[in-house]
Amino acid sequence: MRRSLFYLLFFLLPLVLVAQHEQDSAWIREHYTKKELYIPMRDGVKLFTAVYLPKDASEKHPILMNRTPYSCSPYGEDQFRAFWMNHWKYYLRENYIIVIQDVRGRWMSEGQFEDVRPFNKNKKGNTDIDEASDTYDAIDWLVNNLPNNNAHVGVFGISYPGFYSTMAAASGHPALKAVSPQAPVTDWFMGDDFHHNGAFFQMDGFSFYSGFGKPRPQPTKIGPKGFDFKVRDNYKFYLEAGTLQQLADYMGDSIKFWKELYAHPNYDEWWQARNARVAMYDVKPAMLVVGGLFDAEDCYGAWNLYKAIEKQSPATNNKIVMGPWYHGQWASRDGSRLGNVRFGRNTAFDYQNNIEIPFFNYYLKGKGDDPALPEATIFFTGENSWKQLPQWPPQNMTPTALYLQANGNLSWNAGGSSNAYREYISDPAHPVPYTEDVHFGRTREYMTDDQRFAHRRPDVLTYVTAPLDEDLTLAGPLTADLRVSISTTDADFVVKLIDVFPDNFSYPGDAPQAGRTAGGSYPMGGYEQLVRGEIMRGRFRQSFEKPVAFKPGKTETVKFELPDVAHTFRKGHRLMIQVQSSWFPLADRNPQQFVNIYTAKPEDFKLSTIRIFEASSIVLPVVK
Repeated sequence: MRRSLFYLLFFLLPLVLVAQHEQDSAWIREHYTKKELYIPMRDGVKLFTAVYLPKDASEKHPILMNRTPYSCSPYGEDQFRAFWMNHWKYYLRENYIIVIQDVRGRWMSEGQFEDVRPFNKNKKGNTDIDEASDTYDAIDWLVNNLPNNNAHVGVFGISYPGFYSTMAAASGHPALKAVSPQAPVTDWFMGDDFHHNGAFFQMDGFSFYSGFGKPRPQPTKIGPKGFDFKVRDNYKFYLEAGTLQQLADYMGDSIKFWKELYAHPNYDEWWQARNARVAMYDVKPAMLVVGGLFDAEDCYGAWNLYKAIEKQSPATNNKIVMGPWYHGQWASRDGSRLGNVRFGRNTAFDYQNNIEIPFFNYYLKGKGDDPALPEATIFFTGENSWKQLPQWPPQNMTPTALYLQANGNLSWNAGGSSNAYREYISDPAHPVPYTEDVHFGRTREYMTDDQRFAHRRPDVLTYVTAPLDEDLTLAGPLTADLRVSISTTDADFVVKLIDVFPDNFSYPGDAPQAGRTAGGSYPMGGYEQLVRGEIMRGRFRQSFEKPVAFKPGKTETVKFELPDVAHTFRKGHRLMIQVQSSWFPLADRNPQQFVNIYTAKPEDFKLSTIRIFEASSIVLPVVK
């Protein structure tokens, strides 16, 4: 009976979805008209823009804009975007004017594209342009030319469009009332996408730029093709590809930004100009910064953009929302789980209906009461609950050191011997994988993956507490404060914060078929859930601008910050820290010699003996 019902649903559900999509599509065509326009910029370049105009003429409507390098397709005024597939459909029900624009130099827009184009705060003439000025010019044209608009504009976008949303906030246009940068690309050297603390995230970088980065000879409606990997095991592919110089051979010579990545191995002026936070002064519109606690691409960007606005533009109405999400999951239909970890509710639905839509409705339509959002709306995993906080980090958070002991324990007391240590051999030929099993693309679930596979490796040090006798809540950034010595002149350091489930733990209720018990529960006994992990390229321990070699055998400090967490370790769970020196192929391999890693040769890669001394600690943001 159960199997028959399964097959009935299996065959009927697609038919039901198709019928629903056809109904939604018909509704949009009945209530909206699509126009395609070229909007002129101050330097004469024209940007291709798709505008969806409500047919309702009973009132004036606000404009909600998304600027993107990923295309405003489908092209053609009779071709409508499938808004009903995500929460944009709610804005159509509210009669928003929806504007989607191909940014300068992408797809059908004119001009020359530049990745994360630097903000120019000293524009002097019509030839001085940046993404802020392009946004200003687009908004100005829209409010003066679109029929029936109320001269109130909002901008939002996820990931790279989150960067363009940030630049919109810096435009200064008086019609721009509300902006929501979501998972915003903020700093591609320090923590977003392609580098973390200077370590190159080769897998994301190569898979992205081998397609996205291909030159566009003229405006086009056809996107570039990606790289044919052939090998469907990413660990195998990147290990066999060899050095970064050899990986560059796969990429070829035509992709400009890939060559720039290689040409700027340190945090020099070129990188610093591409830090979006430099534009966040005197921000006028209301800001809603959104991100995911488990966003594999831009977790750094959301936290640090919010903090920059707070510091640099204190008068701005600036709020942050962080949920238990992968990259963009808050805009999806389901926010109830990630990988094996469950959150007990559809957190995406919570966000869409209770936060984002009321935010734009109030500032763009004057609809509803002032949402008066709390400063920080944060979902705490572990206890699985939303918290509304007057500040972030919370006022009652106390940075508290947890010490790594030579016997593998963790202690709240320093004690011990400063000369005691544990050690491992880091072998670039056999790097520690970032996740278990074989994968082709970088997984989003690795952010909550079980770390028992790493626990079993001799090149990973594991430290763990006894079972907790009460709940332990962390809220804020972590700081790794390691005392180390290495046998070579460079090394990476990966620190992972892990929640160890009790041996008898099971999620109740429905679960994936694999691993389901007779009672319908999902066994998680002994699961070592990654809560936060981060890598630090050791050569940058003193300065990201001017790297410094290690002296073999000398004890030194490697101190770095991990992105913020919001997590409660429940009573009976254990807190675990793992330390290792590779995270492959998520991050590139360090030759463990003080050479230019981007031009390193195979013979430059050496074994290194890594010692972690008992004086090392992880400073946790403990909420009392």
